[in-house]
Parts: sequence; C-alpha cells; structure tokens
Amino acid sequence: MVTFLGMGLLGSNFVRALINKGEEVRVWNRTASKAAALEQYGAKPFENIVDAVKGAGIVHLTLKDDATVDSVLSMAAPGLQPGVAIIDHTTTSMPGAIQRTAQWKERGITYLHAPVFMGPKEALEGKGFMLVSGDQDVVSRYTPVLSGMTGKLLNFGGETGRAAAMKLVGNNFLVCLNAGLADTLSLARALQVPVSDMSTLFENWNPGNSLLFRMGKMSGGDYSQPSWELDMARKDTGLFMSAAEQAGIQLSVIPAIARLMDHWIGKGHGEEDWTVIGSAPVNE
Repeated sequence: MVTFLGMGLLGSNFVRALINKGEEVRVWNRTASKAAALEQYGAKPFENIVDAVKGAGIVHLTLKDDATVDSVLSMAAPGLQPGVAIIDHTTTSMPGAIQRTAQWKERGITYLHAPVFMGPKEALEGKGFMLVSGDQDVVSRYTPVLSGMTGKLLNFGGETGRAAAMKLVGNNFLVCLNAGLADTLSLARALQVPVSDMSTLFENWNPGNSLLFRMGKMSGGDYSQPSWELDMARKDTGLFMSAAEQAGIQLSVIPAIARLMDHWIGKGHGEEDWTVIGSAPVNE
C-alpha cells in the first residue's frame, strides 16, 4: 500500500503515474479538494491523515519546505507503523534532511530524502532525475521503487543529506541561469535585437557545451593562461551596462557581476582568466 501526502502539481502527477502502473494509492492534502480530485483517476482520498497512512508500506511526500514536512509528519505519526518508509521528494535544507533521517530511525521508521529535478509532465511520464544519498542498504532496498518513478536515479553515496545539498546546488544554477537570461533579454531589447536573432545565435553557438570545462577551470586554481582576460571581460560588462542605461533599461544581475570583477581586478588579477572570479569568496 502506497500513500502520497501533498497533492500539488508534482505530487498529483506522481500519483497518476503510479496508478497507471497498477498501484493502489491513497492520497491526502491539507486542502482536501485537491486529494478528492484524484479519485477520478483511481486514487483513494482521505481527509484524515492518520487514516491515510495506516497500513502503508511507503509514504511519499511532495510538500513545500522543512517546516511543512515536519508539521505533516507530526500529524501523520500516530498512523505510521514500524518499518514503514517515508520517502520525501520535497526540496529541503541539508540539515533538515539529516535531522529527519536520524529522528525517524530512532522510531524504527526509514526516512529517505529523494528530491527531484522533474516538472509535473516528467512526473507523469516517469522522466527527469531523482537524487538519493545516505545508508546504501536503504538506497538499494528502494532503488527499484524509485527508479520506476523517474528517468534516472542519481545516487550520491553514503553521506546523509548529500542529495539535499545537490538539489540546492542544482536549483541555484537554475536560478542564476534564468536571472542571467533575463538580463540577456533586457540587453537585447536595449540593442533592438529580436528574439529570432538570439535564437539563431544560440542554435549555432551553444555556450552550455562548455559548462563542465568552465567549472573545471574555475575550480582548478590555475588562471595564468587566459582564454578571456578578466580586464577584457570587465570592459565588455561595462558595455552591457552602458547600452542598457542609454535605453532606459535596468539590468539586475550584471551590475553585481561587475562589482565582483572589480574586486578581483583590484586584487591584481586583471590579466588572468576571467574564471578567477569564482576561485574564492570575495571576503577572503
């Protein structure tokens, strides 16, 4: 018996995917109507969370944050039987994942944090990525279940909380990517460059192909053989800001990057590779 707690877009589609594979799934949500809406697909909704988890072998969570996870599990606790596995797909803090793993283990219950890089569509289709880490016996035990829910299950080893950390690192990159793209679109507007021309550029020149190279360069510690000198990168950054200012357009991310570049230029790194800006905290 499987129970799912949290019927947002992601949780709802996980439930539908499990039902499509022949699983019997109980569902619960604080807003009961969201759980009831899944009855049409074959789910069994419950208004009482304790009843929803009674007899379940696995309880999945797709909630908002640490506080919500702790609150929902506290409400569900009277119905959780010894030996049940709590599999939490919520994006949470690393300390929260570590603490919950230890706390529930003391109560004879497995807690496994398995955050995802999946949207609702991927959850329904069983695509995307799911992350796990921690006790490898536990990971091995539930690998068949989790592998069936995702396109690829990534195991980051025996350190509890590492999956939570990797999820945050990945989301940090996505936030930075979107913020950088927002500034890029703003600069294009300032320069009267149509989106169609941008599409032509990026269809032919894909800077994402150099991601692993740049990450290695940035973390490697040797910036003595530049492919793009920091001074020159800073000059171009000034051109971005000047063009936007002349068009009355505000850039959000680039000014902060310019300040970071100025910091490293002020420390004498202007002739080094521009990836030096990621070598250490600015308050070193």
